[in-house]
Amino acid sequence: QLVESGGGLVQAGGSLRLSCAASGRTFSNYVMGWFRRGLGTEREFVANIHGSGVYTNYAASAKGRFTISRDNAKNTVYLQMNSLKPEDTAVYYCAAATVWSVGASGYAYWGQGTQVTVSS
Repeated sequence: QLVESGGGLVQAGGSLRLSCAASGRTFSNYVMGWFRRGLGTEREFVANIHGSGVYTNYAASAKGRFTISRDNAKNTVYLQMNSLKPEDTAVYYCAAATVWSVGASGYAYWGQGTQVTVSS
């Protein structure tokens, strides 16, 4: 089970930190990813992180502004989002995969999502 939190309303240029708490399995065995879906858009990859926490990958839209991290002792993955823009407005989902993947189809487990709204 994956449960996201930390979404909300923020002004452009502001920051938010999303969290995703996992339960039920050995957390460090999983690649964790963040995806988002804006209104009327397809779900898109944001970032992912290897189970060890050593390797990360970002979408071009997130690079330099967002940071993904994880705490395996707490079974939690984070997405620190800085310099937010109105186009970052979306429902953000965390997901878990057993292999390295940037495609949504590679992730077997999904959270319910948390809304992020960035006002201009």
